Amino acid sequence: MTRPLTVMLVAAEASGDDRGAGLARALKRRMGEGVRFVGVGGERMAAEGVESPFDIADISILGLLEGLLAYPRIVRRADEAAALAAREKPDVAVLIDSWGFTLRVAQRLRRLDPALPLIKYVGPQVWATRPHRAKTLAGAVDHLLSIHAFDAPYFEAEGLPVTFVGNSALNLNFSKADPQRLRAQIGAGLEDPILLVLPGSRPGEIQRVLPPFEDAVRRLKAQRPDLHIVVPTTPTVADLVKARVAGWSFRAHVIEGDESKLDAMKAATVALACSGTVTTEVALAGVAMVVGYRIGAVTYALLKGLIRTKYITLFNIAAQAFVAPELVQAQCTGPNLAREVALRLDDPELRSRQVLAQYAALDRMGRGGPDPSEAAADAVLKVVADRKGARP
Repeated sequence: MTRPLTVMLVAAEASGDDRGAGLARALKRRMGEGVRFVGVGGERMAAEGVESPFDIADISILGLLEGLLAYPRIVRRADEAAALAAREKPDVAVLIDSWGFTLRVAQRLRRLDPALPLIKYVGPQVWATRPHRAKTLAGAVDHLLSIHAFDAPYFEAEGLPVTFVGNSALNLNFSKADPQRLRAQIGAGLEDPILLVLPGSRPGEIQRVLPPFEDAVRRLKAQRPDLHIVVPTTPTVADLVKARVAGWSFRAHVIEGDESKLDAMKAATVALACSGTVTTEVALAGVAMVVGYRIGAVTYALLKGLIRTKYITLFNIAAQAFVAPELVQAQCTGPNLAREVALRLDDPELRSRQVLAQYAALDRMGRGGPDPSEAAADAVLKVVADRKGARP
């Protein structure tokens, strides 16, 4: 009996877990029983057959200082991933996002089996900061699957082949989303305003971003008693979010699961979002948002001189404008966030203009293009086929 193609997928964060699950589904559609999966991931990848040896919340790290403190744990987990590869002998490894962790895994896999094809799925944002990472990545892996059309020149200049597959967040399917289902779930009337609060998917983001978000929401609720607060969360931080929200002096609805998240995005009047993949998803849903972000003071001081773009939100970068306001670091305070959210809650025309500008930016990013998971699956199989064809 022919041995199935063994694909190792490695993800360390919620967005990577989602991409890994999408890639696994696409490969199964092509190969059926002819493919099996091993690796590291979260609940979504587990549902597709990837049994992770540890909880990825353990390695979802935000910030340089936090990364240094967690370094022994990251190394230990990278060793565990390499040990898994040594046992399972994959035919190809796909390392998804999470620069620090997946780079260390790549280095270990290269030493373990120099012939193993290594594919990076989502490159570091070298166009925004730390351009030297392009050379580092080129020395660590064989191929890059990029989610931005403008990535390729930075990495190809270092000799790394690149396939643009697109951003899976741009293909989020809202066709089955039901905003009225969400309103019924939280007891909201047809015209009641809903504020979507999205504080991030990493423990560090919950610790730093959620407190100013809470302060902003408290101020908004004091002036708008009819405002409903919905807080979608991901498996990596669900317990943290529930614990913090339980202590709020006003009612908020914490929701879990993809169905409820999509319902909430379509039902929302305005969103208050932590910078990240979710901002693209909210923009796709047609919701005006305010973006907030905080990292550790040491990390911010070190990064401030390295960052080459004044925007942190992808659709703002695509538009080269503050389509959505960004309140970062010292500006990410309850009063500032509340002011920007209030402007949008109270002005339907402002919301509409922002939504249209967000849509235009999403079009520049490739909205409506082919399914990135399908493109990624094609690219992975081509790398495997090319490698086999190159062997004597």
